[in-house]
Amino acid sequence: NPGRRAWLLGWLPLIPQAFAATFAFVTVGGAWMGWEHWRQQPTFVQAYATERGQQLAVTLPDDATTGSTLHLDTATRLEARLYRDRREIHLREGQALFTVKSNADYPFHVRAGALRITVIGTRFSVRHTTTGLDAGHTVVNVEEGRVRVARVSADGLTPLATHTDLIAGDRVTANAQGQLGPAFGASTSAIAAWRDGRISFDQTPLADAIAEFERYGRTGLVVRDPAVAALPVGGSYSLKQWQRFAETLPQVLPVRLVRRGEITEVVAQ
Repeated sequence: NPGRRAWLLGWLPLIPQAFAATFAFVTVGGAWMGWEHWRQQPTFVQAYATERGQQLAVTLPDDATTGSTLHLDTATRLEARLYRDRREIHLREGQALFTVKSNADYPFHVRAGALRITVIGTRFSVRHTTTGLDAGHTVVNVEEGRVRVARVSADGLTPLATHTDLIAGDRVTANAQGQLGPAFGASTSAIAAWRDGRISFDQTPLADAIAEFERYGRTGLVVRDPAVAALPVGGSYSLKQWQRFAETLPQVLPVRLVRRGEITEVVAQ
């Protein structure tokens, strides 16, 4: 068909041009995706963990001079990942104090439970434990600077609710679903007291106080009576002085200590 041949001949010169344009598009698109993939790869990955009764201080390579420092308390597990545009910490269990090197272009995120804490440069602590004080909750205490706390999706990236900004001296607690309670003031000197080998209680149920000591070492103390377990205790103690803590209980509470083999039961008088 002469007309069809003429139509095809008219299109032939355009085919190389179309192929070239398609090739250029694929090349540019592939290069962009390759660059984006490269940018999203971490430059540093390291997991840290402490055993029961152990503490650990580490410095991250996130600055050419002095990097951010992480102080891990007993029975703590976390993972650090440094990217080209951000710093990510995943606190899986335990508690840690973070002293973050300031860099407005290099935000520092801590994932703990259903929360993400974002800072630029500050000092703050995050607690996320299954036993002891505030078990099952995530607690954020700010010692210096300002942090932003938000409930996030399962991937830890997408905010699910309005964030809360905290300043020095603020404390906030979230439940397992990431629902934040009201922020309130706390003494900055009491933040992460475990750094100095101390533990403090303020109207803390006796069972929770004993469980907190148990995070650092075996005490042999048990409470089976729910009424006794709920009795409030207070005071500041050395992490190694659980025996002194036990000895003072009959002086401040209506209880007595009963030795039963290798354990000591706290019972009502």
